[in-house]
This record gives sequence, structure tokens and C-alpha cells, in this order.
Amino acid sequence: MRVSERFSFVEPVTYDGGRPAFLIGADGRDLSEVVALVSGAGIRIAATCRLENAAERLDLQASSGLIWIDCGMESPSDALLERVVRLANGGTSAVIEIAPSLIDRIDAALADGGVQILVEPQAVERAAAFSLAIAGALEPARVSDVGRDNAVRLRQLSDEVGRIAASLARLSTVPDRVGSPVMPKREFGEVPQLDGEKVRAVIRARRLRSRYFSEDIFADPAWDMLLDLLQAEIAQHRVPVSSLCIAAAVPATTALRWIRTMTDAGLFRRRADPHDGRRIFVELSPSASAAMRQYFAEAIEVVGL
Repeated sequence: MRVSERFSFVEPVTYDGGRPAFLIGADGRDLSEVVALVSGAGIRIAATCRLENAAERLDLQASSGLIWIDCGMESPSDALLERVVRLANGGTSAVIEIAPSLIDRIDAALADGGVQILVEPQAVERAAAFSLAIAGALEPARVSDVGRDNAVRLRQLSDEVGRIAASLARLSTVPDRVGSPVMPKREFGEVPQLDGEKVRAVIRARRLRSRYFSEDIFADPAWDMLLDLLQAEIAQHRVPVSSLCIAAAVPATTALRWIRTMTDAGLFRRRADPHDGRRIFVELSPSASAAMRQYFAEAIEVVGL
């Protein structure tokens, strides 16, 4: 059974004003699964076009409720990315599928647009992103009563798919809700010095778990990313978004969502590469750095870490 069949809707989703979907694909990319998801939700597809012509074609589109882009290995133009950010900031839901080699450039270009970034997604990740995109597009101020009912059902669907997709939907909700990684308000005294080798030892020990347990049960990569950024800070190394995704030891799509969530929570800071505007570095915020160093100081004292 296809994902689009398993997660079907009882009633079609109805946009206020009938805003359609706009689908974009690189040469050779198969958009049939996305088409099935969109059509199965009762959403009209305004057009499908190739990646190379997408920027110009978007300029001709009066309005869209959803833009879905499948880049594959192909890098989209700056003009297209600028248009996607502008439309996303104006209320259009946008999703882009990319290869791992494009993470740094796409993340930097879309940092301010609220666009969902999927890295070589599986079918369930694609379905989760779709449900979130449509739920986001169906805000009460922009939909009819029928649309509101559908939005509630879609958010419920998003929760279900998100649990299957290792917290994808959960991390895309409001950042200050219960359970979000908000930095507790706490004053630290003098920040202790820390030996980088101790941090590396903890990271190596955590990696041993994969010998005995499936990595699927360790879905949340927050601690791994905190450790990696602390190690980089001590060594005075800069960490690009793509490298942090690797350190997270989870699918890149999940890692990107966590990076965004941890940044919103004040745990991470993003800094543009001064030599390459297409890349973003991630580092611990001062408060997160102090908390991590204090944690290690107490752990060493208590358990002789």
C-alpha cells in the first residue's frame, strides 16, 4: 500500500479561494508520489515544471497554497530560492527535497523562509512534511469552516505520521510548548575549564550503543549535537550545518529540524561564513556552552568522568 493511500483523507481539503499547488522537479525526478499526496487531499495542481524554468514560471503564477520542489542532485538557482523565501514569508507553504551535498547551500539560502527541507526523504517523511505543509497553509484566518475542520484532521494526521517519522512533526510545532528544549533560566558562576579529550571520550562511549541497540530507539539527537558543538568549541573549530547533521547520527531531515528547533530555543547560534555566503556555521550559545561545561565539571566530581 502506498503512503498516499494509507494516509488518505475522508473529505478533500478546501483552500479559501482555491489556492492550488505548484510542483517543481529536476530532470529525471519522479513527482508521482507527491502528485498522489496532493491529489488525494483534493488540492488542485496548478502546474508542474522543470527546475531550470521554475523561477520564471512562479512569476506567472497568481497564487499558490503549496510549492513542492524536488531538486535531486541538481542545485536550484538563486532566483528560485529567493522567490520561494518571499512566497513562504507571504503565507505559502513550501517544501524542498535535496541531496546531502546541497545541505549547506540550501539551509543558508532558506534560513529565514520557514521552508521545510527534506534530505533524500523516505515516503513516510514526505507524507509527514506534506501534512505539516497543508496544516500550516490552512490557518483559520484564511480558510472556510470546512477548511478549519480539515486543518484539525490534518494536524491530527501530522501527529500520527510524526511519531512514525522519528519526531519530524513534533519538532515542527510551536517552539515554546511543553517539552521543547527551552534553556532554563539559570545563573552560572565562573565557567570551568574543560579538557576536550573528556568530551571526545563521552562521544565515543555513546557511539558504542549502536553495537547493542538499534539506533532507531535513539531518535532525538539533541545531546549528540550539544556534545559535538562543545568539542568543536574547545578545539576552536567551526561546524557547518552539514557536518552537524552527520554528528547527529540521525537522518539529515530530522537533524535539520532539530537544528532549527535548538536555535529557536536559544541553545544554538547560526553564523554566516564570512568567506562563503552559501554556508552557515552552528555554534553553542553562551548560555548553552556554560551549561555544558558546568555539567561536565559536576559529572567529573560526582562520577569521576
